[in-house]
Amino acid sequence: MPAIHLLPDLLINQIAAGEVIERPASALKELLENSLDAGAADITVQLEGGGIKLLRVRDNGKGIAKDELPLALMRHATSKIASLDDLQKVASMGFRGEALASMAAVAQLALTSRTAQDEHGWKVEAQDGQLGEPAPASHAPGTSIELRELYFNTPARRKFLKSETTEFAHCEETFKRIALSRPDVAFSLQHNGKTVWQLPAQPPAARIAAILGEEFGHAAVTVERHAADLSLQGLAALPAYSRSSRDAQYFFVNGRFVRDKVASHALRQAYQDILHHQRHPAFVLFLDLPPEQVDVNVHPAKSEVRFRESQGIHQFIFHTLQQALSSPIAGAAANETSETSSSFRRRPESSAFNQLDDRTSKLAPEGSFSGLRRNDGTPHFQQQNMCLGVAEREAAYRLWEMQLGSGKWEVGSGETAPPHHSPVPPLGFALAQLSGIYILAQNAQGLIVVDMHAAHERIVYERLKAALDEKQIATQPLLIPVSFYAELLDVATVEAEQGALKMLGFDIAPLSPTRLVVRAMPALLKQAEAETVAQEVLRELREFGASRALTERRNELLATMACHGAVRANRILSITEMNALLREMEQTERANQCNHGRPTWFQLSLGELDKMFMRGK
Repeated sequence: MPAIHLLPDLLINQIAAGEVIERPASALKELLENSLDAGAADITVQLEGGGIKLLRVRDNGKGIAKDELPLALMRHATSKIASLDDLQKVASMGFRGEALASMAAVAQLALTSRTAQDEHGWKVEAQDGQLGEPAPASHAPGTSIELRELYFNTPARRKFLKSETTEFAHCEETFKRIALSRPDVAFSLQHNGKTVWQLPAQPPAARIAAILGEEFGHAAVTVERHAADLSLQGLAALPAYSRSSRDAQYFFVNGRFVRDKVASHALRQAYQDILHHQRHPAFVLFLDLPPEQVDVNVHPAKSEVRFRESQGIHQFIFHTLQQALSSPIAGAAANETSETSSSFRRRPESSAFNQLDDRTSKLAPEGSFSGLRRNDGTPHFQQQNMCLGVAEREAAYRLWEMQLGSGKWEVGSGETAPPHHSPVPPLGFALAQLSGIYILAQNAQGLIVVDMHAAHERIVYERLKAALDEKQIATQPLLIPVSFYAELLDVATVEAEQGALKMLGFDIAPLSPTRLVVRAMPALLKQAEAETVAQEVLRELREFGASRALTERRNELLATMACHGAVRANRILSITEMNALLREMEQTERANQCNHGRPTWFQLSLGELDKMFMRGK
């Protein structure tokens, strides 16, 4: 057996490089973080051959003094921490002091730097871990680090690198993450002499839109909450923008991009009630907390963290994001016409809801909304009077009408709904029904198209959840009880789970060993077929038991009930019913998506309609 002996420094650094510098993108991440720690305001990245042949990072940070240049390339030499206490509350991006030494062991490295006090820069080179002497060099204040031929002296490791295209894709993704984390810093990226990214210092929302695209910005809601020492800010896309992969998920802790299990679980939970199956949400979120409350020294690449109060962090992230995504349509509609502002908050355009443009008022058709004016000359809008038939008078929904002379929505019974800041409701007024599936409505921006079943399904679902939380699901006796054939297991389930059935608003009893009768069901499901919805509920109770069905599978059970209770396709709705459905959507949380994550409505602006018909050309 060989004797125990010390490894040479070069081999130690090459081993460390295998952990820290997995590929060019890993080296790029370390160099960009060093530039940010140095206070750089402008960072330029140049790559050749996907970063394998050349990786150069230049910044205008504070620079490195001549005497410290050799130290910068030595293992475990750093200016960022000096004691265990510093390690327990790391505020910088880098702190271990091993990245540059690892790079010098597996690449041809040149480090050039100049401080503001020096008359010129100094350059030091390293190859095979051997450092040269600092030599004078021409350089502006700041630092440049150049890596050539990564893993040139460890050919076995170099074989594990992928194609230039693949390695560049990883480098570009790393660049985007760092650029998202610091919108106050200007970044540029070149590959094989071609400029790929040129990002000036800009507001956070503008940087996010520049990297993820304007489509993401239009589909995202603002997330912002501060509690004690915790802060969560950023943008989260609505489910309609969901992706087939996790390529648009960026989560930062104190400015550091991480993939954390606690945060990932909280984010998934916040989206699970509104996201379509097998789809992934998109978001850019920044969590800030005191450095001593998070341990960043748990992974060689610093891509994972450990929270000291993980349960509290989980709940904070979950509730913050859930609240942002639960905003009623009144807030979501404003985002449809918003523009990127100087922060994460977006402001509606001046024409949105504050006043209709002239042609909207002039072209309002009979049965949509009319532009009246108050005594002070301000516009006032109301639903046009219509000749209502029997179906309208006996509509299942309440009609919300605008009271002349006031900005409040008034219910027929005399209650007053929360006032809106605009004279026209966000989803406007109904015009017609299309193919027995869609409601067409006109609002201040143009045309609204609503999937009536999907929209009503969400409304019923949210009401069922609220009622079950309060243990007050209203029950409605059936005028004629409904009996149906049932299997022995279903009859046994009814006998064993009477308490759960009553909690869910059902009165189901055995008539015989093979027949059940439904005498009452939830009032919210009065449009559902009693036999069908009863069988679905019994199947859930039989398969999972009352305990699981009412806890971990509660939402799935209620979603199934809501689907049966929602207005069905090809049901002819009156104008009154359609308008009432639009008003209820505006008051319902998460009404932008149905229970399965599909969108419930779309907006077509007048500008888009003009473009379709080539008006003005």
